[in-house]
Amino acid sequence: MTSAVDGMEHDLVGRFAVNVIGAGPETIMFAHGFGCDQAMWRYVAPAFGQDFRVVLFDFIGAGNSDLAAYDPDRYASLAGYADDVVLLARSLGIAGGIFVGHSVSAMIGVLAAKQAPELFAKLVLVGPSPRYIDDEGYTGGFSALEIEELLEFLDSNHMGWSQAMAPVIMGNADRPELGVELTNSFCRTDPDIAKRFARTTFLSDNRGDLAGIDAEVLILQCRNDAIAPVAVGEYVHRAIAGSTLSVLDATGHCPNLSAPDETIAAIKAFV
Repeated sequence: MTSAVDGMEHDLVGRFAVNVIGAGPETIMFAHGFGCDQAMWRYVAPAFGQDFRVVLFDFIGAGNSDLAAYDPDRYASLAGYADDVVLLARSLGIAGGIFVGHSVSAMIGVLAAKQAPELFAKLVLVGPSPRYIDDEGYTGGFSALEIEELLEFLDSNHMGWSQAMAPVIMGNADRPELGVELTNSFCRTDPDIAKRFARTTFLSDNRGDLAGIDAEVLILQCRNDAIAPVAVGEYVHRAIAGSTLSVLDATGHCPNLSAPDETIAAIKAFV
């Protein structure tokens, strides 16, 4: 991977730890989920390097991003992260590209595509959830009390929360090394930023943003996903006109780690 990007402002490369592989005519951008960084795509992204220009980056507050650039006000809503995606895509000269977003990044990608529809012709939403809290006529997977307890646990004990929640999120109990990797990723995240991003993520409601998306959309849904159950993937599919729903055999919330080959195949069939 390269550490510099031709034609892109040097400060943006450093701020978002941008890496680019491949030099294909189309660009595919991979965005990571909560508590993670671009390394979560290491089993998937290289498979596209021969045919695409592949863009990897860390959201501010994650991985090797510039923590000094974190602004609590800007990142109090997913719109701030979507603004960063638009900024990066424009700086890289992306037009009609492909955005692949895992977990909360799926909704960030939706917001970015609606803000600047010329940037992405296709969206791949991996384990998306427009709202994590159940509502009348809507199953998000959690009650309001469960989410508040989850956030209070994180506020009081970041390390303990990471060790308890990561294996649940990852699933695949027969492969404990995957849960350990996610735990370590969570633990590497700055605790204060993690707490804020968790509230931004789990208290968001982006159901109203699913209508009017110009891009082609693929929804990749895992079976037995504790964070984004199948009912949520089906809801997103119904809400986005013309979208495609693909239910993977993979279980858990992170098929990019637990089932990379199946994830690669599903994305390649779409793009």
